[in-house]
Amino acid sequence: MNPLCSRCNRVVYPTEKVNCLDKYWHKGCFSCEVCKMTLNMNNYKGFDKKPYCNAHYPKTTFTSVADTPENLRLKQQSKMQSQVLYKEEFEKSKGKGFSVVADTPELQRIKKTQDQISNFSLPAVFQPPAASQNYHYEPEPVRQAAAAPPPSAGVMHTQLHTSTAAKRYRAVYDYSAADEDEVSFLDGDVIVDVQQIDEGWMYGRVERTGQQGMLPANYVEAI
Repeated sequence: MNPLCSRCNRVVYPTEKVNCLDKYWHKGCFSCEVCKMTLNMNNYKGFDKKPYCNAHYPKTTFTSVADTPENLRLKQQSKMQSQVLYKEEFEKSKGKGFSVVADTPELQRIKKTQDQISNFSLPAVFQPPAASQNYHYEPEPVRQAAAAPPPSAGVMHTQLHTSTAAKRYRAVYDYSAADEDEVSFLDGDVIVDVQQIDEGWMYGRVERTGQQGMLPANYVEAI
C-alpha cells in the first residue's frame, strides 16, 4: 500500500516519492515551510521534522532570566561552593607538582608562611671524615728561610742557644737530606752529639752511618 504525502495528504507513488524526516512527500510537496521553495536532499534543513530552506531555518534563541532575589541567592550560594571546592583542590594538590594557580590572598598568605619557615632552616654542618688509623703521617720539617750552614767544631759553642751537654736522640721518621748541610737517617736511627740550633733544627751525627749535619727537630725524640 502506498503511503500518504505529509504535505497534501494524498497517495505518493514510488516514482515521485521522497522519503525524508521520517515522512513521505511528493517531490513537488517537499518544500520550505515558510517560503514554499521546492527543496531536495542536498539543500534542505530539518527542524522539528519539517523541511526549511537555509534562509528560513529557525534560529535557536535563549530567554534571559531576570535577577530576582531568589536567583541572586542561588548565584551567591553557587559562588561560595566554588570557592570551597577550590580550597579543597588546592589543599589536595600541595606538594604534588601541579601547574601554577592564580595568586589569591589566601595563596599569598600560605606562600609567605612557607618562605618564613624556609628561612629558619639551618645548613648542614660539614664534618670531615675521621682519619684512618693506619695512615702513616710524616710531618714537614720546619726550617728557617735562611738557615746558616753548620759552624765548625771549634766555634760551635759561640752559636748555640743552650749550654747544656750534648744529648742522644732517636729518629721517629725517615728523613732525606734536602741540602748539603743536612744529614739523612732512617726511622729508629740513633742521633748522637746533638746540639740545639733553634726551635726547628738541631745538629748531630747519625751513629749508624757516622754522617753529621743539620736535622729537623720534629723528626727525632730524646732518649
